[in-house]
Amino acid sequence: MDSKQSGETWIREILDSHESRCMINFRMSKMVFTSLLRVLETRYNLQTSRNISSTEILGIFLYILGTGAKVSHCRERFQSSRSTISRHFTVVLEKVSRMATDLIALEDPFFSSIPEQIRNDPRYMPNFKDRIGAIDGTHIAAILPPDEKIPYIGRKGIPTQNVMAVCDFNMCFTFVMARWEGSAHDTRIFLDAIPDPKYKFPHPPNGKYHLVDSGYPQMKGYLGPYRGQRYHLPDFRRGRSISGKEEIFNHSHSSLRSVIERTFGVLKKMGHFKGYSKL
Repeated sequence: MDSKQSGETWIREILDSHESRCMINFRMSKMVFTSLLRVLETRYNLQTSRNISSTEILGIFLYILGTGAKVSHCRERFQSSRSTISRHFTVVLEKVSRMATDLIALEDPFFSSIPEQIRNDPRYMPNFKDRIGAIDGTHIAAILPPDEKIPYIGRKGIPTQNVMAVCDFNMCFTFVMARWEGSAHDTRIFLDAIPDPKYKFPHPPNGKYHLVDSGYPQMKGYLGPYRGQRYHLPDFRRGRSISGKEEIFNHSHSSLRSVIERTFGVLKKMGHFKGYSKL
């Protein structure tokens, strides 16, 4: 690598130039970049290596995420070897993952109040007054080496990660579980996440529950719909009128649980799911 402009020089140029260049390359403002760097250094021990500063290490990570660049492009951009790029990306990923478990958390761990969206809607009160969140998964396209793709090819027909998330009624994520192969079933991911304390899963307190669809097990604290009955809202719109207690329940359940789908939808519109995850 013989360019006169090193990766460190390029990043310093970005941080000293127009705001738009930082947004284009790192998907965040210069102020956010600097703040994130400070947090990773002081709280999560991101350190300068022998040849690369912590600023450049973070820049490599954000450049790959923000642009979807391949390692070969990063080698040219940062004038570093493939192994150096991969090693530092993995270092920052581990620290950001630790930070995520601290940041993605409950505002009210005791769920002391009924969400306004339920309290003021007669369709949900009082039957759903103890509902505290919704759980669902989404598939995010992933780039992998050819010999590692097969386990990640699921129902989408392309390599993906199956990402499970929990959100509240304010459309805020309270838990996210990534890294699972696209072929992994939702139940498998769920049962891996809930018992391990290192993931900090938001377990419902006694008497409260999350809403889940039929792809998840029905158990204490996790309420699913009646099986064998209409459930998804489009099915109700296209078909006959709602009848019977099971369909009434399923319609209200589906309407409430759709908050997780809307939350995923907002992120996709904002571009946070644009591009690919790299594994």
